[in-house]
Amino acid sequence: MTTQNPQSEARRAQASPLFADLAGDAQVSFEFFPPKTPKMEETLWEAVKTLEPLAPRFVSVTYGAGGSTRERTHATVARIQRETSLAAAAHLTCVEASKAEIDQVAEEYWAAGIRHIVALRGDPPVAGAKFAAHPDGYENAAALVAGLKKLHPFEISVAAYPECHPDSPDSTADIDNLKRKLDAGANRGITQFFFSPEAFFRFRDRVAAAGITAEIVPGILPVSNVAQTRKFAAMCGAEIPDWMGRLFDGLDDHPAARQLVAATVAAEMCRRLYAGDVRSFHFYTLNRAELSFAICHMLGLRAKTSAHEAAA
Repeated sequence: MTTQNPQSEARRAQASPLFADLAGDAQVSFEFFPPKTPKMEETLWEAVKTLEPLAPRFVSVTYGAGGSTRERTHATVARIQRETSLAAAAHLTCVEASKAEIDQVAEEYWAAGIRHIVALRGDPPVAGAKFAAHPDGYENAAALVAGLKKLHPFEISVAAYPECHPDSPDSTADIDNLKRKLDAGANRGITQFFFSPEAFFRFRDRVAAAGITAEIVPGILPVSNVAQTRKFAAMCGAEIPDWMGRLFDGLDDHPAARQLVAATVAAEMCRRLYAGDVRSFHFYTLNRAELSFAICHMLGLRAKTSAHEAAA
């Protein structure tokens, strides 16, 4: 084990506290997934209600592989739009659906008051299978964006990959694909999760060098289950640093301590991103509010009292 320079460590420890008096000027958004059971639905709505007072820009609801959660996604998005003050965004993918079917879903969202779509190519329903476009469908996310824009003036977010999508031959091709999606009419890119601020900063530099001026929002996944996160990371090309696995060793039977460690790690990364002039963050909540709420609080955001609550 190497011993750090004690003077260097002392200077770092005595520097201004990381989270002291932040301006609270960050903007946040949150991602949920549609519930499968009544108990999961209860957990989801507890999370929505907990995070709503933070006044996020929007909240999004995911779409299962192969469109497997289409009805539940629609029901969840529509309820958020109907029963909360939040702007709800619906995920929509190209997988195993014709253009006509996808267009119909988009029309139903528009009729329900949904004005924001997260447009994705999507994952095949069989894990590890290669993506194959539906013979009458949209061939990729750029085509989906263009198709949605022909229907209505949707606000559209698309996926971006700081560490390169597994299906891309290299990072240049990956950024070219992102540019095609934005050129087709998307408003912003939301990145897949990552665990190194430098990975995001390098990606941001490459994006700028490619002439992309659209907003790129970092996606943040607070990790409390390393094994689950490794599965997610393998699907999207994200690298989990060795030190993170070691940090969570011994915490399997200590869920409260694991939550504290997870919040600390994610909050520090967000703070370093903030120091690099990042002011928008998208949190993958996994339908749990506490970690995301704590990180937002540390970034200087405070819950707002609604007019209804103030009058009560």
